[in-house]
Amino acid sequence: MKNLCRALNLSDNDKLFEYINQTFRNRITTFDYFVNWKKVFDNVKPIEKELNLLNYLIGKENIEEETFKLIKQYPDVIKAFPFLIASREKSFEVLIDVKNFISKMYDFSNTSLTDKQIKDLANFVVRSGFAEVIKNKQVKNLVDYAIGVEVGLDSNGRKNRSGTMMEGIVEVFIEEFCLTNGAEYMAQASAQKINTKWGLSVAMDKSSRIIDFAINKNGKLYLIEVNFYSGGGSKLKSTATEYCEMYDRYHKQGIEFIWITDGAGWHSTQKPLREYFDKSDYLVNLEMLRNGILKQIIL
Repeated sequence: MKNLCRALNLSDNDKLFEYINQTFRNRITTFDYFVNWKKVFDNVKPIEKELNLLNYLIGKENIEEETFKLIKQYPDVIKAFPFLIASREKSFEVLIDVKNFISKMYDFSNTSLTDKQIKDLANFVVRSGFAEVIKNKQVKNLVDYAIGVEVGLDSNGRKNRSGTMMEGIVEVFIEEFCLTNGAEYMAQASAQKINTKWGLSVAMDKSSRIIDFAINKNGKLYLIEVNFYSGGGSKLKSTATEYCEMYDRYHKQGIEFIWITDGAGWHSTQKPLREYFDKSDYLVNLEMLRNGILKQIIL
């Protein structure tokens, strides 16, 4: 880490490690964090026709009977039923007799139905509680309702979006560096893609290994992994251990390995981070990136 110490005017590695910890960010929330609207509408579009057909049921008194008739005439409408109860599953095993642990399977993927199966699916709508919702007109339009359901389901993916946002932020700096300093980069780099584009060989631990970013500066290769941890946990330790192994592997090949990480989660997981820090050459956070550390490392 001597190069980083000099670049930041710090006296030793302890001061550098302290600086890195003090400048970790708690959040990196961008506007992309809240809702992936494209995903929402992409998920609703394939069943929009079925949802419009199901609008017929809104306000009907005998929902079970009307649902039976609708499925009988338009069996494809059953594909939309799981969306109405906010599920990605296409079939459900439901416990219908708690005392005797008797279950019944409801399958919404098979549209070749007998009258008995149609009756069961119509009964599912009633027993799931959704029949009362549409009977009482508590929902006015099932397409709009499904969009709302998708927004809710999409919010579950927020915990996975920090990593994607971190990659997006880091790429801004990498792209700017490469444009102004005569270097090339690629995102989601595999050994095959690196060899095809630049004629450089990389021995990875597995053929499926994808590196977040690779930079080629005059035939010198830099591999970069990126992540953000807002909270602690075992994942941080396993990541640090894995990256120690990756550093060893690439260092032996004359390839530089740069780990760019950030997040308050590291405050409670210091030991594995320090182990990586002591073993490797480059541990970088967003503040260091903002201050032009890539130029100090690569040029």
